[in-house]
Amino acid sequence: MPKISIIVPIYNVERYLRDCLNSLINQTLSDIEIICVNDGSTDSSPRILEEYALKDSRIKVINKENSGYGASMNMGLAAAEGEYIGIVESDDFVKANMYEDLYNLAKENNADVVKSDWYCYWTDKKESRKSGKISFFKSNKIINTCKYKDLLKLQPSIWSAIYKREFLESNNIKFLETPGASYQDTSFTFKVFMCAPKIVLTKDAYVYYRQDNINSSCNSKDKAFAICDEFDEIDRFMSNAPELQKEFGEYVYSIQYRSYLETMLRIDEKYINDFLNIYSETFKNLYENKLLGKYFFSKNKKKDLLTLINKKEDFLAIYYRALKQKQKREKRQRLISIRCNSSRLSIVIFGKQILEIG
Repeated sequence: MPKISIIVPIYNVERYLRDCLNSLINQTLSDIEIICVNDGSTDSSPRILEEYALKDSRIKVINKENSGYGASMNMGLAAAEGEYIGIVESDDFVKANMYEDLYNLAKENNADVVKSDWYCYWTDKKESRKSGKISFFKSNKIINTCKYKDLLKLQPSIWSAIYKREFLESNNIKFLETPGASYQDTSFTFKVFMCAPKIVLTKDAYVYYRQDNINSSCNSKDKAFAICDEFDEIDRFMSNAPELQKEFGEYVYSIQYRSYLETMLRIDEKYINDFLNIYSETFKNLYENKLLGKYFFSKNKKKDLLTLINKKEDFLAIYYRALKQKQKREKRQRLISIRCNSSRLSIVIFGKQILEIG
């Protein structure tokens, strides 16, 4: 049994695939398997996979018709034989010591999940910046979401972690198999963090997360409703486990409320009214079923929620106000950005990083 099975979902990434595979076959932890799931690529990706599989017996290639990211990931999970599971997006690449370091942390703590920080990477500029999302105060110790519910607010970044395979299988944690590839790490991450009794974070960064792949799903404005499917899946998962619903339900709904507003701020305006209808109906049902209480309203204004439920057209004013604030913030950040948290200080002026500590 390999120590880690690394799943690489692939669809038309010929420009970046060699960088990704080179970073994996050169890992300092050699006892790994690399499961490449080709989701019906029509470029030269299949030929590149065949080339690398001939060079390295640890590479296993699964070819299938195009059916989306979730189906690819579940096929990879089913084929994996490793003690732990890793995930690498095929347009990203990783440091050579990533899996040795994460595996050692996992074994030292008998962890279900070990999650690291990562770098945002720009191809043309060959520039990287540490994300600084992992708090120093939560690093290198066993934690879980019962004590730290704010873990659910972490950017999903499923590729910056390893997961004990036995833990995933015993909790029946899989990906939602919807078409396309938007937000499908969301429900997976919520399931993992809600169920894992032993999580270890490290503020060390290993993954170079590419920001300028125009084909990346994070750059698509058309997949407007994918986030709704993901939160529906989270709700379904909680409904099958009453203890999860009791522990996390209201916290999840608070995140969902904000996520839906953030989604409205990024999707094409032609989808706004349809999305608003779903947004309103979803929270009307939650409110009427008395699933929103003190915690939810400590984070969100009840007046705004009731406007969303009862006067959708008036809620558009809240949306446009938030949109204007977002545009001002982005304009300001293009000039100067100062980010400071417990693990990192970063100052960027006119798009150029002049200081980074941590």
